[in-house]
Amino acid sequence: MAVFFTSDTHFGDPRVLRIDRRPFTNIPEHDEALIDRWNEVVGPQDEVWHLGDFALHVRPGRIAELLSRLNGRKHLVTGNNDGPETLSAPGWASVQPYAELHLDGCGLVLCHYAFHTWKNMGRGWIDLHGHSHGRLKPQTRQFDVGVDVWDYRPVTLERILSSSRIRHRKPAP
Repeated sequence: MAVFFTSDTHFGDPRVLRIDRRPFTNIPEHDEALIDRWNEVVGPQDEVWHLGDFALHVRPGRIAELLSRLNGRKHLVTGNNDGPETLSAPGWASVQPYAELHLDGCGLVLCHYAFHTWKNMGRGWIDLHGHSHGRLKPQTRQFDVGVDVWDYRPVTLERILSSSRIRHRKPAP
């Protein structure tokens, strides 16, 4: 079983095509591409921590449908665009605003928002976040796990830590 992290999928949200300049023609194409890319890397027995902003502007049944089509056991760390329909959708193993994990010898702080400081920062813990869509200047041991940063797919801690550089996208002009 592998553990993956992601955020800011924004299923059903047309704003991401314009604001984030995602390379998809329309939202149905966007949503299908994200589902395909998720399932290319995540297996049925894997675990995924989604750090917020799962879906917006979709009917409740669509949220359940999306969750059923995505591989893995899914946890939601809530984001600012996760409404009641997302929070109560069947398919989440857990839903919370913040989480701490120990994985592969690392302490992790998980939140939708990036922290300036975080628990056990001085002891080497890592902050994983979303929300910024790759536009924040990264700090040491702080990583944006959003789909805009990682080729629109979930990412493992090993891949995050072995990245030759901290991925950072410049703000749109």
